[in-house]
Amino acid sequence: LVLFDQAKLFSSSLGWGRILDLLFPRGLMLLDFDEHRLHRRALSVAFKSGPMKSYLAGLDTGIAARVAQWKAQPGPMLLYPAMKQLTLDLAATSFLGADLGPEVDDITNAFVDMVAASISVIRTPLPGTKMARGVRGRKRIVAYFSEQIPIRRARGGGEDLFSQLCHATHEDGALLSTQDIVDHMSFLMMAAHDTLTSSLTSFVAALAAHPQWQTRLRDEVAALGIAVDEPTTFDNLEAMPLTEMAFKEAMRLKPPVPSIPRRAIRDFTFMGYAIPAGTMLGVNPLFTHHMPEIWPDPDAFDPMRFTEEAQRNRHRFAWVPFGGGAHMCIGLHFAYMQAKCFARHFLQNLEVSLEPGYTPDWQMWPIPKPRDGLRVTLTPVG
Repeated sequence: LVLFDQAKLFSSSLGWGRILDLLFPRGLMLLDFDEHRLHRRALSVAFKSGPMKSYLAGLDTGIAARVAQWKAQPGPMLLYPAMKQLTLDLAATSFLGADLGPEVDDITNAFVDMVAASISVIRTPLPGTKMARGVRGRKRIVAYFSEQIPIRRARGGGEDLFSQLCHATHEDGALLSTQDIVDHMSFLMMAAHDTLTSSLTSFVAALAAHPQWQTRLRDEVAALGIAVDEPTTFDNLEAMPLTEMAFKEAMRLKPPVPSIPRRAIRDFTFMGYAIPAGTMLGVNPLFTHHMPEIWPDPDAFDPMRFTEEAQRNRHRFAWVPFGGGAHMCIGLHFAYMQAKCFARHFLQNLEVSLEPGYTPDWQMWPIPKPRDGLRVTLTPVG
């Protein structure tokens, strides 16, 4: 009812607005109905086959280099902060381009402040608060993108997402406005960074806790027949179905967006309940993903839930880590690409384990993450 929303009863903008408006106004998730459709169509050019292949090349190089660093310094490490830094660096490369120059640290720090503010408790930019730092970061990001857009348009080309959006057009051929590009870039970087950090961390944690699956996925990577220093291709990613199933199962257990808010814009009735216009409501993937009538033994890690046959026999919205309907995550294929590329390099080079008796302590809201950073031990393979 809520995600498919055939009757256009629910506003995503009025649902997420209270949380994101100060920092990420008019991002794709904060647009509704016809306006959302028009902007989504314009943005989709950045996620077509050509640009995705260029993103993969940059991601592959960055992931390989970071995994090589981890391999050179094996032993105990805190996985979550390391993963957060990796996804931030990858977002800067694939979204903004490799030739950022000296302002890269300034831009990434501003962006980190915006993300931290988006999930902070204090929602007013009072002096000294995360929200105040986030609002300052937003000003810096807006200034940077506004300055860069005419430069990127003038020089043409560019295979990063930002350059793609600078040349994207609406159906009438008009370029996206400067403000539209600023808002979409800010939102897409936030959405890609924090949720992927959560998903990849829970994925690696699951492999550490289930070594038999770690072995199966490592065997799948070995079967690709590519040397450690060879680049990853789309064909390689297509040949990793078990890895994709394990990643899906990690997101089932810990969905990166555990709650999806909406606001009803008209009165409606559901299962005998009368819901008036203006009511805030939420869909809860964390609950849905653990319903025993849909997922037997719901707390167990079992990637075989995602065989083609198993998925055919389930409701299409039983698993919604990327949302569903018109607002389904526009970058879901980007997320799969990055996760499988990461898994290829990580499993080919490293084995991950947990200390005996150690149970990670996760906070599930607003985005799942391990409270202690997730202590793991890395051991080189081969």
